Amino acid sequence: MQKYSKTILCLANSRKTSGRCIAGRELVNNKLGDWIRPVSARDSGELSELDRRYKNGRHPQVLDIIRIPMLAPNPHQFQAENHLIDDEYYWTLERQVDWAGVQNALDGPAPLWINGDSSYSGINDRVSAKNLEQPQGTLRLIKVSDLRIEVVVEGAEFNNGKRKVRGRFTYGGAQHYLSITDPQIEAKYFARANGIFQIGEAILCISLGEIYNDYAYKLIASVITA
Repeated sequence: MQKYSKTILCLANSRKTSGRCIAGRELVNNKLGDWIRPVSARDSGELSELDRRYKNGRHPQVLDIIRIPMLAPNPHQFQAENHLIDDEYYWTLERQVDWAGVQNALDGPAPLWINGDSSYSGINDRVSAKNLEQPQGTLRLIKVSDLRIEVVVEGAEFNNGKRKVRGRFTYGGAQHYLSITDPQIEAKYFARANGIFQIGEAILCISLGEIYNDYAYKLIASVITA
């Protein structure tokens, strides 16, 4: 097996099962290229704390530029960006970028996959599996001007009420109301009372999750503000 490494600008560090899902745009000769999602050999591909550790014990943060040892491309379902990590080696922090630098990583204007399908609690937050080509890109970096974060109790009418952190925004003329899986944002807003919090301008990494009950759900994997 021919080992190699990928250098990425980290744009998502979100929760996934018992670990994290990390993703970013590849850097080649200081130019941003394709999306890359490093994954483990576990069934769900999540990354443990040890998987994603730097030699000094720190863990990656959004806007880090990271060099990651890889073993092989590992597309899964419709997720074409996946690469299997070499878990025998630490990751390397090269440097970091700021708010101005991340603007260069934005994707061009295009719909967030297919709109028109909503879950019970969301708006335009899922795509039917039958409408997904295999493989296709599952990550987008977008800029919005009207983000608001909502902390609500969902499922109370079914006697299963749990607090949820969601983001509401307009993109491409369509309203979206998506679950947030950015753990720092979740922790920040879970610490507050239920309510609506106006953010305004923000950069969002939107990820299309794996198929669950015949749907892939759109998730806010990171929230980046100035």
